[in-house]
Amino acid sequence: MIRVAISDDHALVREGLQRILRERGFEIVGEAANGVEAVALVEKHHPDVILLDISMPEKDGIEATREIVALDVGTRVLILTMHTDEHYALRALRAGALGFILKDAKAEQLVNAIERVKQGKRYLPPDLERSFAEKYLQPEALDEPAKKLSNREFEVMCMLAMGLTNREIADKLTISVKTVDSHRSHVLKKLQLRNNSDITRYAIQHGFINV
Repeated sequence: MIRVAISDDHALVREGLQRILRERGFEIVGEAANGVEAVALVEKHHPDVILLDISMPEKDGIEATREIVALDVGTRVLILTMHTDEHYALRALRAGALGFILKDAKAEQLVNAIERVKQGKRYLPPDLERSFAEKYLQPEALDEPAKKLSNREFEVMCMLAMGLTNREIADKLTISVKTVDSHRSHVLKKLQLRNNSDITRYAIQHGFINV
């Protein structure tokens, strides 16, 4: 029996996943509502696989993945997210996740993903596997400065590049305008940029947004 942990900041999502997996013979060892809890859960229970959302409070899924991999307790990370942009998959895989699956996937696809990841095999959405795999194998798929951004900073950068205001970003991410401004400052500093126009040019040049 495969032992699974679930980490998502939405209780309904966690409950739904537990029901689906228990009906199919998986053992649920625990659940977490944020990245900090997810790392602690893995450290305590050593599940075979943890389903990890990317956008979570306290610590995002990318950072949590790095810490879980560093624990070296044998837990495999499967990212479960609504983000369809392949750059999120690249960041997750480079952080140490073995799989990446979308939340709108069918139950049997999720089961297949968990089983593959448990065996130490990579799982990617079938329709995007070739694109993901090719870019994952390219060391320069994300340039060095971009790798320094946290997942939330990456989200803010892309939204700024698309022309959203700080208030609009705050509303979409359910955070304060002050927090958005703080993330913006970190983006500018880490990427050595001066203003939003520079952010837009940078995002377009590196293919982070479509124009």
